[in-house]
Amino acid sequence: MTAIPDYSIVIPVYYNEGSLAPTLRDIQSQVIARNPDRSCEIIFVDDGSGDGSLAELLTMQRSHPELVRVVKLTRNFGQVNALLAGFAQARGRCVVFLSADGQDPANLIHDMLHAHFDEGFEIVACAREGRDESAYRVITSRMFYSLMRRLAFPQIPLGGFDFVLLGRRALQDLLDHPEAHPFLQGQILWLGYPIKFLPYRRQQRKLGLSRWTFGRKLTYLVDGVMSYSFVPIRLISVIGMVVALFGFAYAIVILIIRLFWGLPVQGWAPVMIIILVMGGMQMLMLGVIGEYIWRTLAQSRKRPPYIVERVYDESLIGSVNPPARMRPGTPA
Repeated sequence: MTAIPDYSIVIPVYYNEGSLAPTLRDIQSQVIARNPDRSCEIIFVDDGSGDGSLAELLTMQRSHPELVRVVKLTRNFGQVNALLAGFAQARGRCVVFLSADGQDPANLIHDMLHAHFDEGFEIVACAREGRDESAYRVITSRMFYSLMRRLAFPQIPLGGFDFVLLGRRALQDLLDHPEAHPFLQGQILWLGYPIKFLPYRRQQRKLGLSRWTFGRKLTYLVDGVMSYSFVPIRLISVIGMVVALFGFAYAIVILIIRLFWGLPVQGWAPVMIIILVMGGMQMLMLGVIGEYIWRTLAQSRKRPPYIVERVYDESLIGSVNPPARMRPGTPA
């Protein structure tokens, strides 16, 4: 029987050819070498990459079969779902998720392990205090997390966090409550365990281009707000009441003008303005309601968030994973 490692490191991979071997070397030199008394496993999850990432991963796995495991998904399911696939395969007493692009310094994992094993924190998160990236990415990131703080999670760091350690209890709780449109930071904060935040500065990407586009950020923002905040639906109610009051007041004004001065209210422009404004507001409100209904439908379908095609490790080289419909968190 394979011994249970002290910690698992899960790394989602999507078009990261060229940066994977350096990431592994950083982990070996800055984490494993500094923690000789703790055992480790590294799980790379290929999230449908269309470049040479999988070939690079398999080369690494053959060179380090006792350390590296590779999980291949059938297609691109998104970063969060790729992480969930890695979590379901992780055997460690705790799990750390790390980006594959080298922007999150691996040496912080040493401090995270210390906070978990020696200080007793179930969750340890590295909070970004700054970013060595373009002004566009810095500004959009600030806008994203500012909105999340106002609408859903006031305790989320202003720079956000993607670099996290989860103890086995927190990990199992996360896997036991899957969501169709997951917002991972929100799920972690929702668990309620004490969190230790370690400040750091996100480094500049050395190779390749980020696939985290504005559209993906917007979708992730909507997922976070719709999943953990009632503000949009409450805002609809408030707007509806305000518009109704204005309409009632306008009707009274028209009635008074007609009764006391006998003046008819003429012109099609005011009518068209009211129709267009009201029509636009109604479409917007229906869109917000539709977002909630769609998420309810997606959750009720209980579709798997990912499908594993193959798992490569020292005992199952090229083997087919258990049935694709397995729930996240089900032991492999």
